[in-house]
Amino acid sequence: MADSSLPEPFEELSLDELRSRTSIKWSMFDPDVLPLWVAEMDAMPAPAVTEALTDALHRGDLGYPPLDTSYAVALADVAARRWGWALDVSATQNVADVLTGVFAAIELLTERGDAVVVPSPVYPPLHEFTRAMGRDVVPVPLTPEGRLDLGAIDATLGHARAKVLLLCSPHNPTGTVHTADELRGVATIAEEHGVEVLVDEIHGLLVPDGASFVPWLTVSDRGLVVTSASKAYNLAGLKAAVVVGGERSRGRVEALPRSLGYGMSHVGAIAQMAAWRGGDTWLDAVNANIASNSAWLADLLAERIPEVRYRPVEATYLAWLDCTALGLGEDPATVFLERGRVALNAGPTFGPGGEGHVRINLAAGRATLTEAVARMASVLA
Repeated sequence: MADSSLPEPFEELSLDELRSRTSIKWSMFDPDVLPLWVAEMDAMPAPAVTEALTDALHRGDLGYPPLDTSYAVALADVAARRWGWALDVSATQNVADVLTGVFAAIELLTERGDAVVVPSPVYPPLHEFTRAMGRDVVPVPLTPEGRLDLGAIDATLGHARAKVLLLCSPHNPTGTVHTADELRGVATIAEEHGVEVLVDEIHGLLVPDGASFVPWLTVSDRGLVVTSASKAYNLAGLKAAVVVGGERSRGRVEALPRSLGYGMSHVGAIAQMAAWRGGDTWLDAVNANIASNSAWLADLLAERIPEVRYRPVEATYLAWLDCTALGLGEDPATVFLERGRVALNAGPTFGPGGEGHVRINLAAGRATLTEAVARMASVLA
């Protein structure tokens, strides 16, 4: 249950105030379009972040990032506090952002023509950019409940020219939180097939009460994890991230180019370290707001568009809606944009299993969500 005593960060700004922003969320479409697509929150920053950035500006601390483990140490602090994970900061490499880290790892672990297995549907860049690197992307379906299908993963790793299994944990777009048993099963299968596991854990802190995030490296000593504070604290424009290796994958981290560390923004690292160390209260409020919005959306859909199937998310602030019963074809998002002037993410871009689906951003005020559902319903009318 969401904590009703916490503030609601997504209710603090009006739509007019939000439309003054110039990020891609607000500049991609015409002004009459209601944007609930890209993963940006309609919220102000955590106070700890604002304070740290203001202090850095006043001191003129805007130079190059230090090539040390201070960023990883800040992650280790929150990992121990939130998840009981004793992260080894000596097995880390700073990078510009999570995607940079993921693709640097893929380049290290594979050659052109090798296969990267990806549970699908999944965050589009994970398969789009991997394919652009000349790797063979092999999707493996999730279960009908949106969970990892260990049998399908086993069969796929056994028959593909697989070198890497690429996981998104928690999973985007379904909002599924992989359990410890599921992850242990994946670790066993990957070990049997000699496949390296690479995990994007950027949504790890966006897990409201009711589910528990399990870091990959707490169930396996082999594999690479890439993460950042950017998603949980809405800091996509302040770039910083880190690759973390398991004990048996330490050599993989050491083989990554040291030059990757120059891509991290010093100001981004300052902001993100402040978030990890001083943003717990703000994060708890965000997660409570996500839980309440998820329930709110479920009620709205049941009332206005009952044909849409929606399983409230366990994690992330991204809702995955099954619109196949609406008769709008494989890409309902295009129809909702053209006829309803509401921007959602198109399900087919997430790969096999995404047909007939849309992804909607829950990190918005309830008035915005209500208007979005009303516009979707108007298309059907």
